[in-house]
Amino acid sequence: MATLRALLWDVDGTLADTERDGHRLAFNQAFAEAGLAWQWDVDLYGELLQVTGGKERIQFFLERYQPKVSLTEDLTSFIAELHKRKTHFYLERLQTGAIPLRTGVKRLLEEARNAGLRLAIVTTTTPENVSYLLTSNLGEDSLNWFDCIAAGDIVSKKKPAPDIYHYALAQLKLKPEDCLAFEDSENGLRAALGAGIQTIVTVNTYTEQQDFAGARLVVTDLGEAQQPCKILQGNLDQPITIAALRELLG
Repeated sequence: MATLRALLWDVDGTLADTERDGHRLAFNQAFAEAGLAWQWDVDLYGELLQVTGGKERIQFFLERYQPKVSLTEDLTSFIAELHKRKTHFYLERLQTGAIPLRTGVKRLLEEARNAGLRLAIVTTTTPENVSYLLTSNLGEDSLNWFDCIAAGDIVSKKKPAPDIYHYALAQLKLKPEDCLAFEDSENGLRAALGAGIQTIVTVNTYTEQQDFAGARLVVTDLGEAQQPCKILQGNLDQPITIAALRELLG
């Protein structure tokens, strides 16, 4: 029988709704600074989110929407510099506290710590983004809550490839059946399932229509005592607590 030992967390869209009013606006600021007449509106950004990774997203946008753009410098370097500036603008937003954690996230993290469970971050966003999001919402010591922060380009293949989950499992020295993953997207779910990890999906406005076949549970959020979540897929007749997760995994 599996024993719940660790919770593995995606970041963007899972820990916090970072995409629409965080990353998207930062991309637009970087484009404007570079003198580019590109504007990613809410709908376009939803399409671009099908591509995992910020640099990869810019590359896809160029190929799909700006095929005639002529660049005077190496494309890889151009994209890397744009993404670097985008990260700068995004971190500025995080520092202001403009991006809170999603409902129930802080509560469940604290419950997990009190229960002796291990925590890990498993994300394609940069380590800097992870650090600023956690410390701005949970305090300077919160980085020490996590035994593993697998972030950014630490593996070459990004989600939906399972590589980053394999990396995290190796760092934690745990079996996949003793872990639960939290994701918000189909790509994230496929990555976790590909590593053999049961997964809870907390949807958002960008991902709610995606295919979550294979998820252990799909919910609107993690819920609070006075604000319970809505179960969209799967069976759970109690609030999402560590006790409920142990029962779910078993």
